[in-house]
Amino acid sequence: MFPRKFCRLQDVFMHVFAQQETCVCTLSDLRHVNTVTRACFHHIRRLKQIRRLLGKDVAAGLVSAFILSRLDYCNAVLAGLPKSTIAPLQRVQNASARLVARLGPRDHVTSTIRDLHWLPV
Repeated sequence: MFPRKFCRLQDVFMHVFAQQETCVCTLSDLRHVNTVTRACFHHIRRLKQIRRLLGKDVAAGLVSAFILSRLDYCNAVLAGLPKSTIAPLQRVQNASARLVARLGPRDHVTSTIRDLHWLPV
């Protein structure tokens, strides 16, 4: 059915949907997003433990070093994926903004992200 060069399921998906010129969210993309999200929330939980000891600038620097750098790494690969795939990464950024600004879980973070000069995911 497929040429012999297709040895992985991901290659089969890309071959089928290349005919339709549609971007496909493959299993490796989902695995990458889940891994990054899990690692970032781990760092957020660790930083929450020492947040009361840090100033806003220091907290923003640590969040930038540990979390935002991980979100920015290889983000060109995620371009064009569905919103449902990228939504966990946006939730990581929202949680990071709440951590830096000491906001509650129900407070809006859009203005805080704008004040911190962070671009949305």
